[in-house]
Amino acid sequence: IYDAEKPENVTHTITRRPLTVKKNNMKYGELEGVGKKISRLVMGVDHPRTVPYAAVLFDDFIERGGNCFDTAYIYGSGTAEKVLGQYIKNRGIRKEIVILDKGAHTPFCTPEHLTKQLHESLQRLQVDFVDIYMMHRDNPAVPAGEFIDVLNEHRKAGRIRVFGGSNWSKERVDEANAYAKKKGLAGMSAVSNNFSLARMVDPVWGGCIASSSPDYIAWHTKLQMPLMPWSSQARGFFVEGKAHPQKKDDPELVRCWYAEDNFRRLERAKELARKRNVLPINIALGYVLCQSFPTFPLIGPRTLGETRTSVPALDVELSPEEVKWLNLET
Repeated sequence: IYDAEKPENVTHTITRRPLTVKKNNMKYGELEGVGKKISRLVMGVDHPRTVPYAAVLFDDFIERGGNCFDTAYIYGSGTAEKVLGQYIKNRGIRKEIVILDKGAHTPFCTPEHLTKQLHESLQRLQVDFVDIYMMHRDNPAVPAGEFIDVLNEHRKAGRIRVFGGSNWSKERVDEANAYAKKKGLAGMSAVSNNFSLARMVDPVWGGCIASSSPDYIAWHTKLQMPLMPWSSQARGFFVEGKAHPQKKDDPELVRCWYAEDNFRRLERAKELARKRNVLPINIALGYVLCQSFPTFPLIGPRTLGETRTSVPALDVELSPEEVKWLNLET
């Protein structure tokens, strides 16, 4: 490896010019306690293994107005956190970036493991704190209050700004926040479950929870509980030509998303896309963005083209009636 290719030396953009954020290209929301605006689209960081490759994707995302990155302790056995951390350091943009990090994945889902992993994650990321910290899984054998206690300790110490749960049931979030309220502590500020126009037929991974059922949508709406959903585009189900009842070359897509009702949703997305002169995937992501509660969908592009085709969803405005129609409610 040449010196110029070492992670710590990839300090310039591929164009050799400073990062320039395009105006009016991104939409933003807020999470109370974070202290900065958050891009409505969140860049998922689970796959990059090298800084040069990641830098191309990340630079493009930032220039499109993106500023929120999602990663986790277990991604790439720590490589993803290291790559993201080195990139942020190389660009000198920590103050502008919102880091969503996750830890305490099964089977290491205890308050003790959470603390150990958080300290290690901060070292990998080369930062003093993360803006949003999510428990990657829940452990029903541990009272929710014990997790609230330890998360508040880290919040008080300045290691995290706000926290929440990924793949947590609404009942457990309610339990956690009821405990927090009773004790005068901070509760969970957001949830990161699956949510997309397509219904998750079979969990993508073990222990996964979706917030897409009517009871979860009602819960998020009533509490205005922010959702930062993973697989927000159903892992490509709405990409033109990718999913068809007779097309079964992608076993995971078939296992997780193939169902009669999802193909009906796909047809409606195509119909509306033709009327709006956009792609079906834009309609599908627009569905997530136009919910009756705050959403910050995670996207996981592997190429610049995949990022480019996600961004137009920000301009897809759907009425409540259209949202219901797409979801087969009318």
